[in-house]
Amino acid sequence: MKLNCDLGESYGNWKMGLDSEAMPLINMANIACGFHASDPDIMAATVLSAKNEKVIIGAHPGYNDKEGFGRRSIPHTPSQITNLVIYQTGALQAICLAHQTVVSYIKPHGSLYNDMMSSSTVYTAILKAASACMPIPALMILASPDNDQYIRLAEQYKVKLIFEAFADRAYTSDGCLAPRSMAGSVYHDSAQIIQQVQQISQFGSVTTIEGTTLPLTADTICVHGDNPKSIAMLKQIKEELC
Repeated sequence: MKLNCDLGESYGNWKMGLDSEAMPLINMANIACGFHASDPDIMAATVLSAKNEKVIIGAHPGYNDKEGFGRRSIPHTPSQITNLVIYQTGALQAICLAHQTVVSYIKPHGSLYNDMMSSSTVYTAILKAASACMPIPALMILASPDNDQYIRLAEQYKVKLIFEAFADRAYTSDGCLAPRSMAGSVYHDSAQIIQQVQQISQFGSVTTIEGTTLPLTADTICVHGDNPKSIAMLKQIKEELC
C-alpha cells in the first residue's frame, strides 16, 4: 500500500507544509501546479526533492482559486475543465522534463476532486485531459465500493486509474468523504487514524460516519504532512504498513 501526500503548496515567501520532512516518508507526491497554490520555483524545488527521494511524481491541479485554496467549486464548461487540467499538468511536465523525470499521474485537488467524484461530466473532462498528455499519466480517484464503473469509462480514454483512500477523513455510507463542514469529518485522534489505515490495508473497508462497514479496494492512502503532529503520524502509518 503506497502513501501519497499533497506537497509543494507554498507560494512565494508564504510557506505551507513540512515538505522536506514528509518527502522521505512517502511513495507518491501530489505536487501543486500553480492554480490553488505554488509557483514555478516551488514546483521545481519539489520536483527535485521528489526525484532525490525516488518518490513518484503526480500533478495536483485545482481550480484557479488561491484565495480559497482550491476548496471552492467554480463553474466551468467541460472543455474548460479539460483545458485547466492540461495547462497545469503541462507546466509540471515541463519542469519534470528539465530535471530528467516525469509526471506519472494526475490527482485533482480540493473541490475539483470532489466535483470529479460527483459528476460524470467533470470526470470525463479530466479523463480527456489525461489522455491528451504524453505519455498518458494515470488518474488518481477516490476508491469506492464499485471501482469498475470508473474503470470502464477510463478504458475508453486509455487512462489507468489509481484508487485512493484517506487515513484521516470520515466516509459516508454512499462512499463519499464526509463534508468538512460536518462534525467529525476530519480525524485528529492518532488511534482512530491508525485504526482506519489498518482496516483499509488489511480488510479493504472503512467504518462510515454512520457506523456501517463500507467495502473499498485502494492502491494508495492519502496522508498529510503539514504540521509536526502530522509528520509524527505519518511515521506511525509508514511503520504500520511496513
